[in-house]
Amino acid sequence: MAETTNSTLKAAAYTAGGTERERVDLPADVFDGTINMPVMHQAVKAYLSNQRLGLAYTKTRGLVTGGNQKPWKQKGTGRARQGSRRAPQWVGGGTVFGPTGHNYVQTVPRQVRALARKSALNARAREDALIVIDNFNYEKPNTKQLVSLLDALGASGKKVLILTDGAKQNVFLSGRNLQRTHVMPYADVSTYHVLWSDVVLVESNALGYELGSVAEKPHAAKAKPEGKSHRAAKAEAKAEAKAARKSAAKKTAHKAEAKRARPKAKTARKPAAKKSAGKKKGK
Repeated sequence: MAETTNSTLKAAAYTAGGTERERVDLPADVFDGTINMPVMHQAVKAYLSNQRLGLAYTKTRGLVTGGNQKPWKQKGTGRARQGSRRAPQWVGGGTVFGPTGHNYVQTVPRQVRALARKSALNARAREDALIVIDNFNYEKPNTKQLVSLLDALGASGKKVLILTDGAKQNVFLSGRNLQRTHVMPYADVSTYHVLWSDVVLVESNALGYELGSVAEKPHAAKAKPEGKSHRAAKAEAKAEAKAARKSAAKKTAHKAEAKRARPKAKTARKPAAKKSAGKKKGK
């Protein structure tokens, strides 16, 4: 059910510019190695359920508009008896057993939520997918700087969760335009957000300690794996198909020209004997 390790968990540490630092020990009160799968499942299920609005609503026969008198008399018409035009078998009548709004809210106890969040963070730390950043001091929004940091960490193309010490508007605006990057305060993170991500970047101040300043070193972004991107492969396939269509059109054009250039075969003349025999029959 729940896994626990007694060893102290460590995490890689970097500066906000992407310079690697010495590995740091994670706080033992949170990162004790506890991973409780059922609790995480309960927290994620409740989070997703609470996103549903449940606004689907249909009208019963008591809510639709229409006359509340009999369309025709009970007997003598030869037709089936009808009591109201608001009945479900009539066009524009009420709906039977349709949705009338639903409340999907699920409540999870506070201690269970805390245990699930702790388990998710421990899971990422044990996978070595949790990285500590010394400090996010952005004087202004700078998406280019954030992208260079992700490239230095080898996290470009992955789902990245950045947890800051409190609300930092400049960091949020820097990552808002990145499709697979989500920036939020460490105190507001939920189990779902941690499990959604492939890599978690946590600011050191959010964990309760501050890392000393380190001189930035020039770094090169980690090489991307060789291979064509999806867009390049698609463009190449499109070009090949276009070339194949052109070659097929040329072949058909050559065949048509050759057919037109052929001399027409002359019709053979009938022998004189057959012609005279035909004339006699006509007479």
